[in-house]
Amino acid sequence: MERIKILVVILITGLLFSCKEEVKITELKQGFWRAEINMQNQQLPFNFEVFKKGENYEINLINSKETIPLDEVIIVGDSVFITLHIFDIELRAKINGETLNGLYIKNYKENYRIPFVATYGKSSRFDNPESSTQFDGNWQTTFVEDDGSSYPAIGIFKKEGNILTGTFLTETGDYRYLEGYTKENRMSLFTFDGNHAFIFNAIVENDSLKGEFHSGKDYKETFTSYKNKDAKLTNANELTYLKEGFDQIEFSFPGLDGKPVTLQDEKYQNKVVMLQIFGTWCPNCMDETKFYSNWYDKNKDKGVEIIGLAYEAKDDFEYAKARVEKMKQKYNVGYDYVIAGIYDKEEAAKTLPMLNHVLSFPTTIFIDKKGKVRRIHTGFSGPATGKYYEEFVDEFNSFMNTLINE
Repeated sequence: MERIKILVVILITGLLFSCKEEVKITELKQGFWRAEINMQNQQLPFNFEVFKKGENYEINLINSKETIPLDEVIIVGDSVFITLHIFDIELRAKINGETLNGLYIKNYKENYRIPFVATYGKSSRFDNPESSTQFDGNWQTTFVEDDGSSYPAIGIFKKEGNILTGTFLTETGDYRYLEGYTKENRMSLFTFDGNHAFIFNAIVENDSLKGEFHSGKDYKETFTSYKNKDAKLTNANELTYLKEGFDQIEFSFPGLDGKPVTLQDEKYQNKVVMLQIFGTWCPNCMDETKFYSNWYDKNKDKGVEIIGLAYEAKDDFEYAKARVEKMKQKYNVGYDYVIAGIYDKEEAAKTLPMLNHVLSFPTTIFIDKKGKVRRIHTGFSGPATGKYYEEFVDEFNSFMNTLINE
């Protein structure tokens, strides 16, 4: 809806001025910028690079070791509108020469607007950062939510030059690429990938951490950690399972053409089928989608199919379809998708009642050629987790080779 509003503004502006005078468009300076989102009385810094392809602006969002291309950049008068990759999220700002002043907006959430500013010519994320090795290693972690509930994680940190890098790996996915610094016994880590806007602050004492996790507009958790090179989480293949009495999955969801899709369709008979429970709002799901898409392109002729079960932010078929189609185009995904429901875990579980729960977006269900469920993998350990990602890839390839060759 917001994109439509922007286009309407452009069209109206063109009609008003086409017969009178040329509309003056403010230039967005090309090169590096540093932005800061003002969230929960703290600043979350990130960098981006502006450049032009012909008459069109494009931006590379820089988040530690990843670069995220943004190709929907529109300037209207003295304002810029930047769509954040595949997400229904944008940056809107007024251009004031070498500064931007505006808002970070999640369009699918009511009243979700956070102020941000950006300054031209700053290619580094931090000014004169420092880092020490006292935070290096693996940390067994417990996060505690506002209601007192908790969940386990593994903190993985490493000093690289004068920057502290790493992530937190949880049973439902990782917190992707974190980057920050240390000062004496304190550490601060940040990530911004268009959807995740995270700040972690902690103090170390006697190989233990006490900290706070801030997410977006108003969400906060506390966490404690202790250094443990053998830190572990529950096996990702044991967290989600079929209820007693079930050995198969059944569903009928509309495909992107609106026609019902089931596992009984001829296309999926006598094939290995993966069901990817995901949403286009979920950065971990996007890491998984990139991996699955590349794997599928190389293996689709071996009697295997993937169906993405999309659980989107709004209970509206056309909205959900548009989000999925955009993701397919951005990532050049060749496998199938259905619109399965909304992104509430309890509601999602109702659509697949044979599961004990839907614990995580993403979750993958592996089905053999006879239609039997052979494995359910909860979460996804993305590239930011290093060896954990490599271990997942090796295990995945081995298991899929077994299913395909049976």
